[in-house]
Amino acid sequence: MTLAVPKIRSCSDCPIRYNAVCSKCDTSELAALEEIKYYRSYAAGQPIFFSGDPLEFVASVVSGVSSLTRTMPDGRIQMVGLLLPGDFMGRPNRTTIECDVVAETDVMLCCFRRKPFEQLIEETPHVGQRLLEMTLDELDAAREWMLVLGRKTAREKIASLLHMIAVRMASLKLGETSEMMFTLPITRETMANYLGLTIETVSRQMSALKRDGLIAFDERRDIRVPDLDRLRAETGEDF
Repeated sequence: MTLAVPKIRSCSDCPIRYNAVCSKCDTSELAALEEIKYYRSYAAGQPIFFSGDPLEFVASVVSGVSSLTRTMPDGRIQMVGLLLPGDFMGRPNRTTIECDVVAETDVMLCCFRRKPFEQLIEETPHVGQRLLEMTLDELDAAREWMLVLGRKTAREKIASLLHMIAVRMASLKLGETSEMMFTLPITRETMANYLGLTIETVSRQMSALKRDGLIAFDERRDIRVPDLDRLRAETGEDF
């Protein structure tokens, strides 16, 4: 099932305009991007790419959350990343994609045909510069996540993930910054896969954080963070 694409009249209406790969583009550069872009939407649970698929397009995530997973030879699956609004999907100058990419929520993508996008990078320094910045940010995030997975306790892992999502959603103005409210974009099963925990451990630690007043939630996935600094202190890091 492919969802109807929300109407965005121009790039100035785009909710990720100042976070995406096009954030440094001037008017003429945006016009060049307009010529090669198109929108696609995916329902929650729908695959966007399978590992080894031809990389026909690259994309910015406009809304929703996608997961990146790798499958080991024995069939075990490990989530290796999350793509949130503003993140870039795919790698220019590669012909295939190395991960399975699945829509965890309903997802909307701003897509660019790969070949024209590669040419545009060469001709448009602002796009290449921003893509390099985003790639380096992704590298920093990957190194940070090595610490989360390798050294942190289960409680610290859950707090780190919730803190990361809260900060990202707030920075994109997708959450209420005064109350720090957001909808958790992934299930507890997905959280467990991402963090290397069991679902039971995730549930226990979420309940413990709630009991201690660090987060609040009901039967839905709406999360409220009364004090972001207190949640950050539970991540085990010195910010």
